[in-house]
Amino acid sequence: MLRRRTAATVCVFAMTLASLAYAQWPAHPTPNVPRTRDGKPDLLGPAPRTREGRPDLSGIWENPGWRNLGNGVSGTGGAPGTPAVLPRGPGLFFDIGSGVPGGLPFQPAAAALKKRRMDDNMKDNPDAHCLPLGNMQLHTHPQPRKIIQTPDVIVILYEANGGIRQLFTDGRPLPDNDPQPWWFGYSTGRWEGDTLVVRSSGFRDGGWLDVHGSPLTDAAVVTERFTRPNFGNLVIEVTVDDPKAYTRPWTVAINHQIMLDTELIEFVCLENEQSTKHFR
Repeated sequence: MLRRRTAATVCVFAMTLASLAYAQWPAHPTPNVPRTRDGKPDLLGPAPRTREGRPDLSGIWENPGWRNLGNGVSGTGGAPGTPAVLPRGPGLFFDIGSGVPGGLPFQPAAAALKKRRMDDNMKDNPDAHCLPLGNMQLHTHPQPRKIIQTPDVIVILYEANGGIRQLFTDGRPLPDNDPQPWWFGYSTGRWEGDTLVVRSSGFRDGGWLDVHGSPLTDAAVVTERFTRPNFGNLVIEVTVDDPKAYTRPWTVAINHQIMLDTELIEFVCLENEQSTKHFR
């Protein structure tokens, strides 16, 4: 039986296929990759470090669960401390609450809003309109992201919708001067041992955490803990504290894997966009 898919979901699959169909940069070997004795990349080898002795998060990272779509997997991660590929869909990209034990602790109004969004076939998801995705959807998105780390700022370039985030690690505080709300919020970070702890606030109201429409409001403070346990893996634990939408803070873990010998491709969502005219 054919399943009805939302326009947003169709767009995501089309973008994923497009990213696989055409070559962009010719293959260029990633430098300084640890190797096993037989010459293969050693993804469990030690994580690289910066001159300052910090773990270097730099690299191109993918959400490996999207490789297994034939098995119904559409995201990786789950509850903190269990960094494993979800064995069944819909996965974190579609329902972030699938990675939270007991599901998301919605406030009544937030639960009603998510239901309305789903009843409306999720057609107002920003991704379906070529608008910026929120940080959570960018973490779980099938398209890769590139981290560039410097001592004072870490930049994340997202292939999806050309998203860009700056995580300032130069000691500045989060703005408290009633800043203009941003799609990605304002982010500052500090190191706790080998973990980068990023705190973000100043989000636009009416955000979407997943395709199904779990909400994020302008009251949210989001804390991300980035850990690179070895060369090939990156674990991000995300805690959402949003009292307007949820009765308590909750945390989900998202797992990324390094992509070697490749680069991001140029992706312009509005170029030849043909989907929105079919929305119902």
